[in-house]
Amino acid sequence: MDVKSTFLNDDLKEEVYVHQPSGFVIPGKEGKVVRLRKALYGLRQAPRAWNAKLDSTMKGMGFEQSPHEAAIYWRGSGRKALLGVYVDDLVITGTEEVEIKAFKEKMRSTFQMSDLGPLSFYLGIEVHQDSSGTSLRQTAYAKRIVELGGLTGCNPAHTPMEERLRLSRESTEEEVDATQYRRIVGSLHYLVHTRPDLAFVVGYVSRFMQ
Repeated sequence: MDVKSTFLNDDLKEEVYVHQPSGFVIPGKEGKVVRLRKALYGLRQAPRAWNAKLDSTMKGMGFEQSPHEAAIYWRGSGRKALLGVYVDDLVITGTEEVEIKAFKEKMRSTFQMSDLGPLSFYLGIEVHQDSSGTSLRQTAYAKRIVELGGLTGCNPAHTPMEERLRLSRESTEEEVDATQYRRIVGSLHYLVHTRPDLAFVVGYVSRFMQ
């Protein structure tokens, strides 16, 4: 589910004043400012105010926040409903469909929301769901990394790293672009989410970021 006009839902705890917006200036009071009752996009307090609003809403519905990951909430014994939050996007799953439907209806009555249907893409990760189960992929993301490294059209290899490779800080080889190197290694770190077989290799090249 996606929350519409996310940062406009939040109540402000601090006193925040802004200039009268163009087109809505009160005649004879042009030098005055207006006090905000709700958050606005671009306001420094807006993201935190939205998070506080969502957190209080979740706990008011009987959800508990994970002590290990602040963006995860659950409700009911056996985790009947599980919720993952990323700014204004909510990923909802659980053991009982009735529980999930009831939660969606409650959220719609609290916020303006749109139901995007079964999860298929989230944070750059493709989610494939069918009768055989759920699989996660980063195909498009991996192709972008190949392009970033200038390896488009190259032949694939059976191993993710040259066998018996030994890298050294004292190497006499010509230096590569440090920024580009870090960018590629950082991209590979995110790819490890769905390709754990690359974890050792990415860890190894990460030792040479400086």
